[in-house]
Amino acid sequence: MNSILDLLADSIGGDNIGQLAGAIGASPQQTQTAVSAALPAILTAMNRQTNSTEGAQALAGALDRDHDGSLLDHLGGFLGGQLTGKQVDGGGILGHILGGQRQQVEQGVAKASGLDLAQVAKLLPLLAPIVMAALGKRKRQADLDGAGLSGILGEDATRARQAAPSGVLGALSGFLDKDGDGSIQDDVMQQAGKAVLGKLFGR
Repeated sequence: MNSILDLLADSIGGDNIGQLAGAIGASPQQTQTAVSAALPAILTAMNRQTNSTEGAQALAGALDRDHDGSLLDHLGGFLGGQLTGKQVDGGGILGHILGGQRQQVEQGVAKASGLDLAQVAKLLPLLAPIVMAALGKRKRQADLDGAGLSGILGEDATRARQAAPSGVLGALSGFLDKDGDGSIQDDVMQQAGKAVLGKLFGR
């Protein structure tokens, strides 16, 4: 069964990254790097939301209401600005999962990718609904409850961190250091998921 990252790779990996690049006015290569920096942050933030029972239930409820995964089949319309509603409200999603840390993440993604902050500010609200759609589809496929969501998010956040290009983890180390010990080495499972994510990160 596909993981969240498998679904994302099928949707925005490979040649499809060009569509996302066009939407933010960047090159496909820079956009790939920016996505590889942003995804670990978004998935880690979502995983942290599910660390409490209330947070996990809230995320499960949001997925059931607004994120059934159908967005993955209509990315062209979404990236072209033709879709509206809560399923594509990237700013609202980021507000819930990042809160006051959004600026820190934007700065880290910009540093890692070479994009300017204006481009990153366009990218994150586009990525967030796509990630929610992938998570919603995965939830339905496996009939996941809150605990199951927390587990799959933890696994895929780890895989995304490990697969990210060198320099990305350093740029976002302050955000990704989950236990606050100043090191992310204990938060990253070495060699996990690199092959699976090659399509998504252009390797």
